[in-house]
Amino acid sequence: MGLLDILLGRTKPVAPDLDQLFALPSAAITLQAAAGFTPTGAGAVCFATVEGAAFEQTHQEIRALLDADAEREGPPVALTQDDYGYSWLSSRRSPERLPELVNDLHAVNSSLEANGFGPQLLCSLAAFHRADQDDDRRLALVYLYKRGTFYPLCTRPGHQRRDNALELQVASALEGDLRIEKDTARWFPLWDAPGMTD
Repeated sequence: MGLLDILLGRTKPVAPDLDQLFALPSAAITLQAAAGFTPTGAGAVCFATVEGAAFEQTHQEIRALLDADAEREGPPVALTQDDYGYSWLSSRRSPERLPELVNDLHAVNSSLEANGFGPQLLCSLAAFHRADQDDDRRLALVYLYKRGTFYPLCTRPGHQRRDNALELQVASALEGDLRIEKDTARWFPLWDAPGMTD
């Protein structure tokens, strides 16, 4: 950062650090202790929709890589598009296999980045719920690719309502585990993200 940047108050953007995703399993332990949420086994990577043969080849490589895992449970890796035109590559593991889900998310991000699609990457998420309570809230820990930070997102399926108080509580509890995004205006709702509605 130069002197002119300092004088004008400009800051250098944080470089993406995909290894931050590997902090999710320890954050999940803290999250369960602090708020009672446990992993659902669902996770996804969001990116601006890309057309063309190069992306299709990358997509097929990612699917082949992740689907080759003999221990994978549930449906294979899925590519979907939301109502806003963004694409989601989603993965599902059994709830106790969060480290493997994190590996999937890291592999998807890394593959897209390595094949020149890094600028299209937006975020990744791992979904959580309260399985032992009558609670319809879903919680996701969302990693903002371009910021290198996380934020908690708590929604009620089908209602497009958030629990901001719980989000702030979770953010505070996880500050020792994750790099939390300080600008809450960047805590986007992601209403229909995979894993947040099922």
